[in-house]
Amino acid sequence: MRSKQEIRADILIIAKNGVNKTRLVYGSYLNFKILSQHLEELIKGNLIVKRNGKYFTTETGLCYIQHVEAIT
Repeated sequence: MRSKQEIRADILIIAKNGVNKTRLVYGSYLNFKILSQHLEELIKGNLIVKRNGKYFTTETGLCYIQHVEAIT
């Protein structure tokens, strides 16, 4: 079972170059409801942004990925 941090890092990795929500669902192996909850928190934390219907990882999000990878 993945931790919350690992799930969020996975989402951020997938969104590095900009993706739509459907791609995030398939890539992260989550359903739309669970993904939406994670996206809400990631947006609040300025780790991901939504532009023109696509989600992009921010610089802060890239740092978060490095931090999680260093721990695991």
